[in-house]
Amino acid sequence: MSHDRTRSGFKQRTRVADARERLLAAAAPHGRTQTVPLPSADGRAVADTVASPTPVPGYDRAAMDGYAVRARDTFGASSRSPAVLVAGTDEVGPDGAVRVHTGSELPPGADAVVKVERADEVGDEVEVFDAVAEGENVGPTGEDVAEGQTLYEPPHRLRPSDLGLLKSVGMDAVGVAERPRVSVIPTGEELVESDPDPGEVIETNGLTVSRLAQRWGADATYRDIVTDDETALRGAVERDLDHDVVVTTGGSSVGERDLIPEVVDGLGEVLVHGVALKPGHPVALGVVEGTPVVMLPGYPVACIVNAVQFLRPLIREIGSLPHDPHPTRRATLTRKVSSEPGVRTFARVRLSDAGGDGTAGDTAEYPDPDAPAQEATPTRASGSGVLSSVALADGWVVVPESREGLDAGEVVDVELWEVGE
Repeated sequence: MSHDRTRSGFKQRTRVADARERLLAAAAPHGRTQTVPLPSADGRAVADTVASPTPVPGYDRAAMDGYAVRARDTFGASSRSPAVLVAGTDEVGPDGAVRVHTGSELPPGADAVVKVERADEVGDEVEVFDAVAEGENVGPTGEDVAEGQTLYEPPHRLRPSDLGLLKSVGMDAVGVAERPRVSVIPTGEELVESDPDPGEVIETNGLTVSRLAQRWGADATYRDIVTDDETALRGAVERDLDHDVVVTTGGSSVGERDLIPEVVDGLGEVLVHGVALKPGHPVALGVVEGTPVVMLPGYPVACIVNAVQFLRPLIREIGSLPHDPHPTRRATLTRKVSSEPGVRTFARVRLSDAGGDGTAGDTAEYPDPDAPAQEATPTRASGSGVLSSVALADGWVVVPESREGLDAGEVVDVELWEVGE
């Protein structure tokens, strides 16, 4: 799209789903893989199908404390007429029995285990009071995992329990997709790292977004601040085109100092500029020499909202990670949330236990057992520049484009946007 930053406002705003679709259509999995030690594979997507090289357990094992026996030698045994077997130590022969413990390897010749409480060892003999069938109280070879069994397939994201399973089958390393390389470039002539003078602002967006990108599965590079200068901005973008994604923060609107969309359009193409989303409609999405460029607004809340909506799925697409939805929690709204028709609105909320603050949950004589256990209270601060309203919130409630707000008492899904993934 040809870009003109001098136009007044956004005459059209792209719907969130359409904007995301255009961005992801311009991206593709990078295809790079690496083999890493198991402790380093936590949270990584497996690169190929992972099959077990060995069975677990690798031998028949006792599933109970007791005596390993040949099942046929216990036929007809009862409390009144026990089978009398010869106590042994290593191997079970005809009419023999060997003491075993849960998890120990079944001795040669045995095919069943008599529970310890159903046998009595007297001298060099073992009296068995119950008949057992072949395989009874025995964990067979491969009971947990069979040799050659498929354990994981792409794009499965490895969890700590998965790493334990891989170690149990004898693996000490696994092939995974490389983390996408993401460059985060904060922009703005008013930004400083610390000790701001009047009119200056401490840079926070780049720090926040780079750490979110890292949490979402990327290797993020947090760049130095770049001022509002076309040449400097162009150089910063071109420098990082060897990354999988370039992210800029600030300068994405239509003011005189909002230069980055025009710079990107000069180097490549702006796919979207202006999204029907609140807070944060001045986001821009583009591509330069095959590298997606996400241009986030400068207001902190708008920046974070757009990072979640566009950067997170982009990292997952390029890094071959599953497109998991955000973790959510069901809650009851304590106050009305207003929104603009046709615009997807993200309302910041705090969570609390239901009925703990004088609301309906306190006075209900018979509380609804199916009602959510928590309540969601919209934060008083709603401006897109109020960073504390996100930092002090537990998540947000999404009001879809088709709704004109949500009413108090509605049950909603709260996106816990800052939880670990």
